[in-house]
Amino acid sequence: MTARVLIVDDIPTNVRLLEARLSAEYYEVVTASSGPQALEICQTSDVDIVLLDVMMPGMDGFEVCRRLKADPKTHHLPVLMVTALDQASDRVKGLEVGADDFLTKPVDDMQLMARVKSLVRLKSLTDELRARAMTGQQIAIEDALRAMDNISTVGGSILIIDTDERHAERIKGYLSPEHKVDILTQPADAVFQVTGAHYELALVTMALTDFDPLRVCSQIRTLEHTRTLPIILMADESDKPRVVRALDLGVNDFIMRPVERNELSARVRTQIRRQRYALELRQSVHNTMALAVTDDMTGLYNRRYFERHLTVMLGKAQSQDRDMALMILDIDHFKAVNDTYGHDVGDAVLKEFSARMKRNIRGVDLACRFGGEEFVVMMPDTDVQQADVVAERVRQAISERGFDVGVGRPLSVTVSVGVALYEGGTDTPESLIKRADVALYRAKHEGRNRVVFDAA
Repeated sequence: MTARVLIVDDIPTNVRLLEARLSAEYYEVVTASSGPQALEICQTSDVDIVLLDVMMPGMDGFEVCRRLKADPKTHHLPVLMVTALDQASDRVKGLEVGADDFLTKPVDDMQLMARVKSLVRLKSLTDELRARAMTGQQIAIEDALRAMDNISTVGGSILIIDTDERHAERIKGYLSPEHKVDILTQPADAVFQVTGAHYELALVTMALTDFDPLRVCSQIRTLEHTRTLPIILMADESDKPRVVRALDLGVNDFIMRPVERNELSARVRTQIRRQRYALELRQSVHNTMALAVTDDMTGLYNRRYFERHLTVMLGKAQSQDRDMALMILDIDHFKAVNDTYGHDVGDAVLKEFSARMKRNIRGVDLACRFGGEEFVVMMPDTDVQQADVVAERVRQAISERGFDVGVGRPLSVTVSVGVALYEGGTDTPESLIKRADVALYRAKHEGRNRVVFDAA
C-alpha cells in the first residue's frame, strides 16, 4: 500500500536520507523545514502520515504534534516522531502529546518501514470509516472526532500471552494499577481464551516456548470477534525480521525487550485509545445511518448507498493514484430455491449468504445488496492478487457448507463472482460496474461457482 508521507525536519541532510529510504519503497514524499510549514501542509493537502523531528527551532515537534491532534481536521493523522533524544521520558512525552509512535536517531531501516506500514494501514481503515460516515450525510463526524479527546484509557482489559510466568507477572505489575490484566501461559489456548471475552489489547512475547508467536497472532486475527483486537509484540533484537512479518499479518505495534515501564504504559494507552475510538466511530456510523440507505432483510447497505459511496471512493482513488477493486456476486440458481421452497426459505438463504460474505471480507471492504440475489463488494487499496484472495475466500465460504434453512437437509448454495479493477483516471462508476457485470456473466456462462476477472 502506497501513501503520502510528510517529513518535517530543519536539517536538509536528515530530510534527504529519510526521503531516499521512503521513495525506494514507493511512498510519495513531501517535506517541511519548520513546524508552521508542516501545519500549513497538513491543513491544505492530503497527507497520510507525518514523520516529525522533535528538536526544531521556534516550534518544536511536541508542539506541532499537540496542535495536529487538537485540530478536528488533522486529529486522525498518524504522527511518527523522529529524534536524537533517547531518554524514556522523551519517548513517553511524545506519545502523551498524541504521537502514534516514536523513533530514535539514527533511524533503523527495519523499524522505520515497520512503523510506517503499520500506521498507514491504520490510517486507511480510519479514512474508510470517515468516508462512510460522510456518505451517510446525517452523521455528525465532527462530534465523533471530538469524542476522541474524551475517551479514557483507564480500565483497559489486557491479555498477556507468555510462557515465562515470571516475566508475564512483571509486565502485569507494570500495568495492573491502571488496567485489568490476565495472563495466559499456554499459547495453544489463545483462541479459547479470547473467544467470548472482551479484551481490548493482547501483549504477545516473541520468546514463547515450543510455540510460534506469529501463529498465535494469526489465530487471533482469524476470529471475527478479535479481528480488530490490537496486538503488541514484545521482541528481542534478534526478532526484527519476524517482527516485520508480524506487522504484515496485522500486528499493531511492538516494543523491544527489556521492556521499559513508561514506554509500555504509553504504547498500551495509545492502542486502547485507538481501539475505543474505532468502536465509537463504528457505533456512530451504525446508530445514525438513515434507514433509507440500508437493506432491511440483510442489514447490508443498499444500492442507493453503494452508488453514492462508489463515487466518493473512486474519486479518492483517482486523486491519490490508489488501487481499487469491485466485485459483483450472484447466488447461483436462486430462482429455483424460491420456486421449490418458497420465498421464506429464499429470504433465509439471502440472510445466511450475507452473514457468510461479511465474515470473509476485510474490515475496509464495503458490502452491499445490489438487488434481489445480487451483491457488490467495494475493495479500496486492493490490487488483483488481494482481490482474488478475498473473492475466492467468499466463494469457498458459500459452497463449502450447506445452508441450514429449515427444509430438512442443508441446501447446497454456490455463488458466481465477477471482479473489475480500477484502471485509471478515465474510469467512472458506471464503467467499473459494467466491467464487473460482464465478468459475472462470463462466470455464469462458464459453469457458475467461480471467480472471473474482467479481461480488459
